[in-house]
This record gives sequence, C-alpha cells and structure tokens, in this order.
Amino acid sequence: MTDFGFPTADAVLLVQRALDEDLADGTDVTTMATIPASQQSVSHLVARADGVVAGLPVIALVLDAVAARLGSGAVGVEVSVRDGIRVVRGDHLATLRGATRTTLVAERTVLNIMSRTSGVATHTRRWADELEGSGAMVLDTRKTTPGLRALEKYAVRCGGGTNKRMGLYDVAMIKDNHKLAAGGLTAAYDAVRRTFPEVDVQVEVTTTEEALESVAAGARFLLCDNMSADLLRATVDAVRGTGEAVEIEATGGLTLDVAAAYAATGVDYLSVGGLTHSSPILDVALDLDPEA
Repeated sequence: MTDFGFPTADAVLLVQRALDEDLADGTDVTTMATIPASQQSVSHLVARADGVVAGLPVIALVLDAVAARLGSGAVGVEVSVRDGIRVVRGDHLATLRGATRTTLVAERTVLNIMSRTSGVATHTRRWADELEGSGAMVLDTRKTTPGLRALEKYAVRCGGGTNKRMGLYDVAMIKDNHKLAAGGLTAAYDAVRRTFPEVDVQVEVTTTEEALESVAAGARFLLCDNMSADLLRATVDAVRGTGEAVEIEATGGLTLDVAAAYAATGVDYLSVGGLTHSSPILDVALDLDPEA
C-alpha cells in the first residue's frame, strides 16, 4: 500500500476553518430541529463519477470535530478503498455509522474537501497516464488554493504526480523579474548562492542562450518557459551537450494534447499549474441508508 503522506496537521486546521464557516452561531438549525439527538444511522460515501480518490482521512477528522463541537455523538468510519485508487461511478468509498446529527452536520464539509482533492488527483492521473513510458514526470506548482496547498499537493501525489517546491522557503526559483531586478541572470544566481548556499536553485529560461548561461553559472535545474516543442528540443540538446547533470522542466501553457510531444523533447518534467488551479471536482455524495 502506498503512503502518500497525508498532511494531518494542515487538514485539522482546514476542517476547523470550514466548520467555523458553517457553524458561525454554533449550530445547524435544520438538523437540530429535524433530527432527534438519539437517532443513529448508517450512510455511505459514494462516487458519482469515475476518478481517483484522495483525502479519505478527512472524513474521520470532520466527524470527530463536529461531535466535539456540538456534543452530537460519535460516528465511526469504515473506508472501502484507499487514496490513489481509481473508482467508478457508484463505488462506495466509506460507510459511516453513528449519530445522524453528527453525520448531517459534517456532510458538506466532508464532500467539499473530498470532491476537491479527488478532483485534483483525477486530473493529475490523466497527465501521469499520458506521460507513462516517456521518462518525463508531471509536476505541480505553487498555483494552489490559499489554505489548501498541503492537501492539494497531497492529492497530486495520490494521482501519480510529483510535488515541486512547497513554498518560497524551500527552493529558490529565479524568474524574469528577479533577473531584471538583480541586474541579470548570472547576478541573480550568484546572489542566491551567496545568501542561501544550502538551498536548491532553479532558473527560469526562455531561450537556449539563457539556458546555457544558467548552466555556466552553476544552475542544475532549468525551467524552460513557454518554449515551442522545437525550441525546447534544441535547448535540451544544447544543455545535454555541456556534459553537466542538469534537470530540465517544460513549463507554461501545457495541455494534455501536447504532453506527449513535449515529453519527447527529452525533458525530465512537465509542470502544470492547472493540476491545482483548474481541476474540476470529482462528484462525491453522502447517502443515508434507508435499510439500515
């Protein structure tokens, strides 16, 4: 079983913030009015579309948080699948047993998070499948939903993608504005190396000449931004010709229909902001079981 490293601490904070939005006055007026405190029920989390599941640990986190806030009773969770698994419409993802009040208060928060993370995983899996066998991997970016980065990047991993940097702190990425402000590409690279010698440095380039300048300066990770496939192939060949071990990423405006062509240029990675900023949700529902 693959461990994708679920970000529990980040998820707990997200759940609390989501419940703050739903329970601003401390209650669910509809559920408290219509559901007896003693009522118990069984419900099922069900996929309403084909896709890849991500975020199952969120279910118990939300249920436990609701029960603690409202004193509405515990609900147990039995998961039927695991994160990273492909599912089809109608598949049961989990079964919930316990206090109906807790289940119904938690329902929308569970579905909002699960639908979002599973949507990211599903979209990422399409890219991973398209690149399979090419030698290139799909990367995410920092174009994430504020507050959801850790979970969205977790979902990318569940879908077969690879995380790039988590923030501004763990990897230096020299882009056009840095080059302009620092007085040039080499000047910017040297400044980062002097100031943070232990941090990995990546350099964005738009021409073969910039790529070769970056390698000469010491860069060992290049982002080839918005290059045509032909220019990218020429740039990859030129960089490989230096004999240096340089990782090369294609980035900027990539779509699934050109993924194979860009992977064929010899790059190591394709980075796709759309994995996190444009993934449609995977439709997931919670159904009470009338037979239980």
